[in-house]
Amino acid sequence: MWLMSENIKGRVYDIQGYSVHDGPGIRTTVFLMGCPLTCLWCHSPESQNYDFQLSWFDMRCIGTVKCGLCINVCPNSALYEREPEKSLIDNSTITKINIDRSKCDNCLACTKVCPANALVPSGYDISLEDVFKRIIKDKKYYGKDGGVTISGGEPMEQFEFTYAIAKRCKESNLTVCVDTTGFAPGENYEKILPYVDLFLFDLKHMDPKRSRNFVGVDNELILENAKLIAKNGGKLQIRIPTIPKLNASMENMMKTADFCKDLGDAVTMIQLLPYHNMGTTKYLRIGLNYKLVNVDPPSDEEMQSYLDLMLSYDLPAQIH
Repeated sequence: MWLMSENIKGRVYDIQGYSVHDGPGIRTTVFLMGCPLTCLWCHSPESQNYDFQLSWFDMRCIGTVKCGLCINVCPNSALYEREPEKSLIDNSTITKINIDRSKCDNCLACTKVCPANALVPSGYDISLEDVFKRIIKDKKYYGKDGGVTISGGEPMEQFEFTYAIAKRCKESNLTVCVDTTGFAPGENYEKILPYVDLFLFDLKHMDPKRSRNFVGVDNELILENAKLIAKNGGKLQIRIPTIPKLNASMENMMKTADFCKDLGDAVTMIQLLPYHNMGTTKYLRIGLNYKLVNVDPPSDEEMQSYLDLMLSYDLPAQIH
C-alpha cells in the first residue's frame, strides 16, 4: 500500500471559496503551484513556477514618502523610485517604486516589510490540516452538487499533497474534482482515482507538434491518461480552451470530438472555453510580457459552430 506522510505540506497560490467555475455546484478550489506546461494563453502565470516569485500590485503602493521600506531592505538594489505621479485619491502627488527584474533574485525581503501588501510572494506554504479547516468552513454552501476542487498550476505536480487532500475530503463525504492538464505519470492517476469523483481534464490540442509549440509539451501522455482514466471507471469533464490562431479550427475540433467519442460514457461534459485576455495584468505583476496581445476572443458564431459540431457527435457539450 502506498504510504503518505501525516505532516505533509503543500504550496498554493490561492484558496477560493464560493467557486462556480471549477466543477459542479458551489465549490472550494485549492490552487496549487507548479506546472510542467507553459501555455501561451495561461491565465495564471504565477502558478507555473513552484518557487515563489515577487508579485507587484501597483495600486496598493502608498509611496516612498510615507514608506520606502522596500528600497532600503532590498539587498540587490532592484527597487528604485520612479517619477512622481498624481494620486488617484486626491490632488497630491505620489512617488511609487519600480522593480528592476534583472537584479531581483526573488529573495522576497521586500514583502516582509511592505505594510500595504503591494509587494507579496506569489504563494504560500500550508499544511494539510489547515487546508482542510479552510474547506470545512465552506461545507454548508456545497449542497448536493458542490464540493472541493484541487486545481493549479498542475495539482499532480504536487502529487502527495493532492492525494492527501482528495483522500481526506472523500473520507469526510465531500465530492472531489481534480483539475488537470493530464501531463503526469499514469500510475498517479490510478492511485488517486478512488478519491476523485470527476477529473476536469484539459484537451488543448490534438496535434503533437502544435501541442509542443503552444503548451511546451507533447500531447501523447495527456491523451493516454485520458484513456487510462476512462478505462478505469473515472469520470471526465473535458475542457477545451478555444484560442483563435492556435487551436480554434474545425480540423482540431473534429479530431477532439473523435477522441472524446471514443472515451465513451466516461465523458460527462465537454466545455468549450472561449479565449479571453483578462489575465494579462497578472503577467505584469511578476514582470513577464503577455505573448498573445494580438489575439482576439472568438466570435459567438465561431463558438456556436464548435458547439454544434460536438452535439452532432452526440456528445454532451456546452459553451462555458
